[in-house]
Amino acid sequence: LGMAAPAALQRSVVSPAGRHTASLIFLHGSGDTGQGARAWIKQILNQDMAFQHIKVIYPTAPARPYTPMKGAFSNVWFDRYKICNDCPEHIESIDSMCQGLTDLINDEIKNGIAKNRILIGGFSMGGGMAMHLAYRFHQDLAGVFALSSFLNKDSAVYQALKRNESALPELFQCHGTADELVLYSWGEETNKMLKSLGVSASLHTFPNLNHELNRTEIEKLKSWIVKKLPVEAPKAN
Repeated sequence: LGMAAPAALQRSVVSPAGRHTASLIFLHGSGDTGQGARAWIKQILNQDMAFQHIKVIYPTAPARPYTPMKGAFSNVWFDRYKICNDCPEHIESIDSMCQGLTDLINDEIKNGIAKNRILIGGFSMGGGMAMHLAYRFHQDLAGVFALSSFLNKDSAVYQALKRNESALPELFQCHGTADELVLYSWGEETNKMLKSLGVSASLHTFPNLNHELNRTEIEKLKSWIVKKLPVEAPKAN
């Protein structure tokens, strides 16, 4: 028997109110699900994060053994040797998930959405995953966002960008200064490294915010999303 094709990722979807001309993929943090991330944002905003023309997709990472939890199964985008910024990346698991997420991007393209009308990002590990996906494999996406996220010091993302000549998706990054799981300094260092490698990157700092999301942050993110994926004028016949 050959390798079975990876099963399509489960996903929770917020449909656009009007004509669908752009898509947003939001990747949850470790141990969460697509439904969980959607519900969390809905609770903060008192409504779904929804748009007139943008479909919002919350995929769920498949369960896999997760080393920081002593090998217990968890919904994580990739494995980590430990949660730190100066250890090696678990590149095999990152790369195999990049394939599954590429299938998700291709589904949107098959639905008639141009690649430069697709945004990808996420919270914590989801933001790290999004940076790998966009900056290593899909440099023609509309943009990337990373909330309370980081890349390891010798990340494969940095290696890929050192060899890169083309234009890159813009990065919107947010981080709380009181984050005890993913230190603010890790997020800041990631931002500086990506900037030095040619990424147009902003970092929005949230004083006293721990490893969590808040309303101001999501409202800022929504404004940026609409700026990167504006409503398209209907084409004149």
